[in-house]
Amino acid sequence: MFVIGSDHGGLELKEAVKAVLTSRGMNVTDFGTDNCGSVDYPDFAEKVAGAVSRGEAALGILVCGTGIGMSIVANKFPGVRAALATDEFMAQMAKEHNNANVLVLGGRVLSVDQATKMVNVWLDATFEGGRHQLRLDKIAKLEAAVRAGEL
Repeated sequence: MFVIGSDHGGLELKEAVKAVLTSRGMNVTDFGTDNCGSVDYPDFAEKVAGAVSRGEAALGILVCGTGIGMSIVANKFPGVRAALATDEFMAQMAKEHNNANVLVLGGRVLSVDQATKMVNVWLDATFEGGRHQLRLDKIAKLEAAVRAGEL
């Protein structure tokens, strides 16, 4: 399953990205928002990042005005590697080097065309493993130490 969510600042871009995902045959769960009324981005980041963290979804996309707030919230969840990308190269590296399982986009920063290209690049990229896996292992170890109160 693939999950997606946005606040009011990312609604239009989220809808365009969701269309790309469904056109690729993906089963997408949309956690909202579904209107332009002001909402709080942490509520939607929690739903998407929570689903990825619990293993209920393999991948997710979050969209807010800049992507910054969503990134901050999503990366609080164990096992979530949320990457804020502003161009295709960042989206590609997010997957190839960081195995990002949540892509974060800025609805007030990117055009629909830019965002859809970035999503496709991210989906088509493959994690390279090797030295990059060693770094992700260090991140996982840090997460575990923080949860255990050791740091």
